[in-house]
Amino acid sequence: MIEPGALVAYCDEFLEAARFADYAPNGLQVEGERPVSRLVSGVTASAALIEAAMEEGADAILVHHGWFWKNENPCLTGIKGRRARTLLRAGVSLIAYHLPLDAHPEVGNNATLGVRLGFLDSQPTSLANGLVWTGRLPAPAAPEELAERVSRQLERRVVLVGQDRAPIARIAWCTGGGQGYLEQAAALGVDAFLSGELSEQTTHLARETGISYLAAGHHATERDGVQALGMHLARRFGLWHRFIDIDNPA
Repeated sequence: MIEPGALVAYCDEFLEAARFADYAPNGLQVEGERPVSRLVSGVTASAALIEAAMEEGADAILVHHGWFWKNENPCLTGIKGRRARTLLRAGVSLIAYHLPLDAHPEVGNNATLGVRLGFLDSQPTSLANGLVWTGRLPAPAAPEELAERVSRQLERRVVLVGQDRAPIARIAWCTGGGQGYLEQAAALGVDAFLSGELSEQTTHLARETGISYLAAGHHATERDGVQALGMHLARRFGLWHRFIDIDNPA
């Protein structure tokens, strides 16, 4: 059992949260009334996740996508108001870490995705404060073969741009909405770049840079980091922990 503030103080230091200029506040977004002994983790602080956490008797919810995003209306009205009332009435804390959780070398989304997909020599680059990672495949694979492998691992159909490209040996990736780093990643000399989303311009950039691009799903590429952090906290502080996946096809 640990107070929410103490749990967040540990996470701030462990994830080096102060190192990031983020799009939303990291740390304690809603302060609950009770110490934390039961922790639920999930990707996004949606109503469905909150309701599922309530059923588990959670004292705190840990997410990657929290609230109060840049340029978003900060008022607790409408949908956000209903979500907040549910948490406050139950005395449950909401804890969120965005970019710090993407970048962490042990429990981060990029690190854990590299492990799940079997990439070797995975490491962060200097791009985007360590958010873009590189590695290599155990053996070169055709773009279609790699796309099929990733689809099976993530249980999500990958969108592939560059089916006619040479076999992929070296790959770069950035989970979630990292498609904007494609051009910088191509300059690293990799054969492919993987992220979560496909924007209109991404197709043209992939074609013109000459590398394959794999869009594997924003949600699907970011399920492992928050789960790994929750497990780490459970071991560290003797907490009960459960990861709840509220599926999202995006």
